[in-house]
Amino acid sequence: MEEYLKSTYFMDCDSLLVKDRAKELVRSTDHELERAKRVFYFVRDEIRYNPYLFSSDAEDFIASKILKQGEGYCVQKAVLLSALARAVGIPSRLGFATIRNHLVPEKLVKLMGTDIFVCHGYSELFLGGKWIKATPTFDLKMCQRIGVPSVEFDGRRDTILPKYNKKGELYIEYIQYHDSYDDLPLKRIVDFDQIAAHR
Repeated sequence: MEEYLKSTYFMDCDSLLVKDRAKELVRSTDHELERAKRVFYFVRDEIRYNPYLFSSDAEDFIASKILKQGEGYCVQKAVLLSALARAVGIPSRLGFATIRNHLVPEKLVKLMGTDIFVCHGYSELFLGGKWIKATPTFDLKMCQRIGVPSVEFDGRRDTILPKYNKKGELYIEYIQYHDSYDDLPLKRIVDFDQIAAHR
């Protein structure tokens, strides 16, 4: 498990900014599950979802920078959650999936050329002897604004994006799960997205 607790270039859990925020979040609890929930909900709701922040610049995926800017898209938020989890002693890694967002905004479809996200990112936390998917992508305010269920994390079951919105319309479709990584495979993500954009 050592590789899932160490600080990396992207998941810089030993940076002062990440360590201080992690310490603040779990100050009053020693319970592992509660620590996991606190870091999850912090990233979900206090780091605003912004799908237009995709970048090929490595610096834009460093956890401490994402924490400082206070916003990010799915991969960036997963990097930050994984770094904070490591900072509070919870093994973490990054998972990826290809998903289709059936209700993606037209502006984003035009930008991407598709409603398929080939490298949707999420965290995996090692809790209770198993890896649990934790998806902090959409903040609560955004979910309330667009009428979709928020992703709730209990630390015992996988939490993924909802299949339907609150009207019962098809929303997120998981097409394929990819590998998990102990650090961000940035080149793989950039290459995948460039291929998808030129289909």
